[in-house]
Parts: sequence; C-alpha cells; structure tokens
Amino acid sequence: MNTFYNCQLAISPINWTNDDMLDLGDHYSFQQILDEMRELGFKGTELGRKYPKDVSRLRQELGSRDLTLTSGWCDILFSDPRASEESLSKFYAHVLFLKQMGCRYVVTADGGGSVHWDPREDRSALGVRKYTDEEWASLCKNLNAAGQFCRAHRMTLVYHIHTGTGVETMEETDRLCAGTDPEVVSLLVDTGHLYYCGVDAAEVIRKYRDRVKYIHLKDVRQPSLDQVQQHSINFNDSVRRGIFTVPGDGAIDFAPVFQALEEANYQGWLVIEAEQDSVAANPIEYAKKALAYIQSLTNLKA
Repeated sequence: MNTFYNCQLAISPINWTNDDMLDLGDHYSFQQILDEMRELGFKGTELGRKYPKDVSRLRQELGSRDLTLTSGWCDILFSDPRASEESLSKFYAHVLFLKQMGCRYVVTADGGGSVHWDPREDRSALGVRKYTDEEWASLCKNLNAAGQFCRAHRMTLVYHIHTGTGVETMEETDRLCAGTDPEVVSLLVDTGHLYYCGVDAAEVIRKYRDRVKYIHLKDVRQPSLDQVQQHSINFNDSVRRGIFTVPGDGAIDFAPVFQALEEANYQGWLVIEAEQDSVAANPIEYAKKALAYIQSLTNLKA
C-alpha cells in the first residue's frame, strides 16, 4: 500500500456541475454541492461556477462546512502576443482572489487554438490548432511572468496538461517545461486527460517529479475512448458520451500512478474529478466508489 503523510484528498465541484457545458448539473445549488462534499468527509474543494464570487461569503460558506479551497481554474491566452497584457491582468486578479481564499496553487491552461476556450474562434468541431514558434515563445514568456507573480504572493502556478489544447502530448509537455523556469512554473497532472492523449501519467510524474505539484485523479471509460478515436468525436461530445469517470471505474490502473507519486515524495492535494453528467452518474455514489478504490491502494482518506 502506498503511503502519503502530507497529502489530502479533495473533490471538484465538476463532479456535480460542469463549468463549460452549463446544462450538465445546472440543477445543483452550490449549497447542495458543499453539503454533499461535507457529508462525504472531504476537506478540500476546487472553485466552481456555482460558488459565490464574493470572498467574504465564500469563506463563510466553506468555513461553516470545514472545507478548504484548494485552487481555482483560470484559462489564459498567453500564446497570443497581442493579448498578453489583458491575459496577464486577468490572471493576476484571479491570483489575488485565490490568495484571499488561502489557496497555495493556481491552476491554469492556455486556450490559444484549443477546442475549448479560444475567444478568437470556435474550434470545437475543427480540432486543435497547434502553436507556431512565435506562439510558443509568447506562451513561455508569459507563463514565466505569471509564475513570478504567483511566487511573489507565496503561491505556485500549476499548468494543466489538457486534452484539446496546445499542450496535451508528452512532446508538448517537454517543450513547455524546457521553455519555462522550473522555479516558477509547475505542472498539474490530470490522469484522465493524459490517458485520453496516450500519455502515461506515471512517466510524467517520474520525469518531472520536482515540478509536479498538483494532481487531478480522473479515470477514462475505454469503450467511450475507442468510439471517440474511431469517429473523431470532439471533446465536449466525448464528455457527454461519458468518457470520464472517477478512479476505479475506468481503464486506468492507478497503482503505478500512486507508486510514482510516493517515489517522488509528492506532498499536496489529490483532487477527485470526473467530468460527467451528474444525472446519469450520481456524484455521491461515484465519490464513494472512488474513495473505496483509492483506499484499496493507499492510506488516503477523505
């Protein structure tokens, strides 16, 4: 059994309500989400779109349930030199919000050319437009600046290697790491996104053990992935088809992942995350399934 003494399990509100596909889980209130997290025994949660945006109220709502905010997502457009100033301003404001909430980590990923968040074009049905050399240079330069800002506020930027973006493969992860300062730009390893893209999460953890600072624990349903790849189904539709699930309910063997984390002396949050329709996959039932599986492999508890 893998032993983690300075780690805690958290859960993402995306298990209840999706941040990008607003119809998925929209019937949930933030109060119900937080109440169910507390009932399950979790101590940490990421930011979700249903949560209050006011610091005082969010602190009160989380504190009354003994919940900690672990981080919050911020998509950026650092790869576009023309958008650098605006994107950095947006990022800095997000950092300061998270700082007021007591967070130590800032989750981010670039939307340039992605199938998700490029404000300049809708590529959801077109696929990813990969970065040019100029865009790579802009991305890395701005990430270094953003990472320096985080460090100045005693926080850590963790870059989310994400399906459907310019950084989704091992080669692109290597290029990102080579082009950024390891002192200020760290990595978020999402087991589900990496498996989706044919990347071994344990390999990433071993290769970048000193830069892996944040973990999303997500599983993949192999039959759904096979259909997605065979028919070139876009990312959002793959989520609607149920490609993602919680650890222990899909194709990923998490034993090597936890072994790699233990070998790397990982210390930090491990966030259970499953982007799926909460009507078809009850969040409480699936969270319990994930906890049972994780606890069969580690000493981790909610």
